[in-house]
Amino acid sequence: MDIGVAPLSSRALVRVSGPDWRLFLQGLLTQDVETLAPGELRFAALLTPQGKLLFDLFVLQDGESALLDVAADRREALIQRLSMYRLRAKVEIAADDGGVWAAWPDVSRGWLADPRLTVLGGRAYGAAPCAGSATEADYQAWRLSLGVPDPAADCQPDRTYPIEADFDLLNAIDFHKGCFVGQETTSRMKRRGQIKTRTLPIVFDGPAPAFGAEVLTADELRAGEVLSGGDGRAMALLRLDRIEGAELSVESRPVRVERPAWFDPQD
Repeated sequence: MDIGVAPLSSRALVRVSGPDWRLFLQGLLTQDVETLAPGELRFAALLTPQGKLLFDLFVLQDGESALLDVAADRREALIQRLSMYRLRAKVEIAADDGGVWAAWPDVSRGWLADPRLTVLGGRAYGAAPCAGSATEADYQAWRLSLGVPDPAADCQPDRTYPIEADFDLLNAIDFHKGCFVGQETTSRMKRRGQIKTRTLPIVFDGPAPAFGAEVLTADELRAGEVLSGGDGRAMALLRLDRIEGAELSVESRPVRVERPAWFDPQD
């Protein structure tokens, strides 16, 4: 398979610097930042105190600061949120003008391995390590083919729990680190197995149903809702107790749930 390289205009960067940046982020994010090594990329989230997803982000130690890779249309909101938590911490939080790039499916020198799944490829910041003619749409099609949710497209802020968006299966939550915002709810859901809904891909014929369209069982019970997608394939937030072996439909069209190889919730 040819290697795709594309700029991700839907993503943008925030730089967190200052002597307290590591301690500051460690107390906020779902991911362990204290053990983050130079040049290592980790996937994380910032939650509400009630444990709902606010921001998905990648964290990179870049010199004496951290670079956060976030949804472009949510960057200013993230800066405001982090500034609210700053208090007396010796940190500076500012937008960074560097670009965000993706390469897939293989990672070569100069690319940072995507911490979610190896087959997702890698990311780079600033300038791309090599040239490519692919587009962001090509990259999103590759992500969708692997059944990996796009939190920026599939999750509404302050509505979705990170485990519902499979963050625990995609290496975004460290359950052994110290406290983070929303930890109590997140840990309790995982520990008690109280996870009734998950994000999974559905397949069908024709164009993607409308965002929010209901997924129904043959008995007309609501089994979930459609999220983002394209022709023949989309992500959906589904009730696990209603999809096993069930005949499902969306807008009177039959759909089928496809469980990716990486999907092993064990809850």
